[in-house]
Amino acid sequence: MNEESKIAIIGLGYVGLPLAIEFGLLYDTLGFDINSGRVEELKSGFDHTLEADLEGMKKALDKKKENKGAGLSFSANKEDLKAYNTFIVTVPTPIDRFNAPDLKPLLKATEMLGAVLKKGDIIIYESTVFPGCTEEDCVPLLEKVSGLKFNVDFFAGYSPERIVPGDKVNTLTTIRKITSGSTPAIADKIDELYRSIIKAGTHKAPSIKVAEAAKAIENAQRDVNISFVNELALIFDRIGIDTTDVLDAAGTKWNFLKFKPGLVGGHCISVDPYYLAHKAEALGYYPQVILSGRRVNDMMAVFVANKIIKLMVKKGRRVEGGKALILGITFKENCPDIRNSKVVDIYRELTEFGMKVDVYDPHADKEEVKEEYGLELTDNIAKHYDAILLAVAHNEFVKIDYHALKNGHDAVVFDAKAVLDRSLVDGRL
Repeated sequence: MNEESKIAIIGLGYVGLPLAIEFGLLYDTLGFDINSGRVEELKSGFDHTLEADLEGMKKALDKKKENKGAGLSFSANKEDLKAYNTFIVTVPTPIDRFNAPDLKPLLKATEMLGAVLKKGDIIIYESTVFPGCTEEDCVPLLEKVSGLKFNVDFFAGYSPERIVPGDKVNTLTTIRKITSGSTPAIADKIDELYRSIIKAGTHKAPSIKVAEAAKAIENAQRDVNISFVNELALIFDRIGIDTTDVLDAAGTKWNFLKFKPGLVGGHCISVDPYYLAHKAEALGYYPQVILSGRRVNDMMAVFVANKIIKLMVKKGRRVEGGKALILGITFKENCPDIRNSKVVDIYRELTEFGMKVDVYDPHADKEEVKEEYGLELTDNIAKHYDAILLAVAHNEFVKIDYHALKNGHDAVVFDAKAVLDRSLVDGRL
């Protein structure tokens, strides 16, 4: 398998690019993306996501140039896919405005691969889906477009991505990989392929559906755990005690799970539970715990915004026409990823109260933010604000002189991450 594998990675985002680099060091690998701008960026040796091992990418690109059998190349030309026999799909699987799975990117990638599929080819999906999606939605489309028969002419597998954007410790090769295949023999081949690059080893699931379900529940479990402490924050706010103090006290017991309250955004935790719920509802079961957790987490942005307004009123600050500063718009600290950022909901809520809101984030791409959310990031925070919100705990924000940013001593500072000195803040999660 190893020697004969010619691998094409479909999608060069946070998941696909690291995968392409690691495979490119050992195999003839093509990194494919329909975004020609992204392809040209990578060819020049730059990665705006900051997820790539640039040194490893250079080595893999150089190997290809030296024509040593292995190596990495990038392309946006669909014709180039015909030279490959193992396809790994890492395209986004978002939700729509009704919180239903949006499979359009996945099915478009599948249709594209169906047009180049040959006998003996293997398609492996890494995109997060609901259990059954690979075999019930993707495979029939592959058969229809290619005219080939599943598990006779071509094969499939599922190996869920586990990369956490911005995490430089738990990276692709150091996280154990779940693998699966559409036949026992193909499952073995896919597992062998991933074992060749994953230092932490692999776990071969007994079926594709099991592997799909495992990915879905990983993030659903985390979402529910965070929703529990978020609900505690709502309760303790009414009681008048600090949530962090309570969690610190409870955390002295050895088996207490140390989750913290906060905004739940990003490409996984705020999305994946809806995929699992979608499948459950299709089978006649309406999930209670999963969706109740989602509701709690989705309301936290409004809670933070309203808390800021209440603090302003309490301190006698004028809300309408007041100036607010939001520090951070990415979904997590020290990371440029803005997908499903809940900070945007806070921004919109404050503006609905008539406030003039600046958003500052040195890690986020200004053009991407404008395109995704219609929001202009500010370059200048040397102003006096009536309310300041630390929304994302970037390293730079912990060191800011908050006193210099306040419009008088009664301006409000709210710490949504509970990382600032208490003497600086009026409220926190």
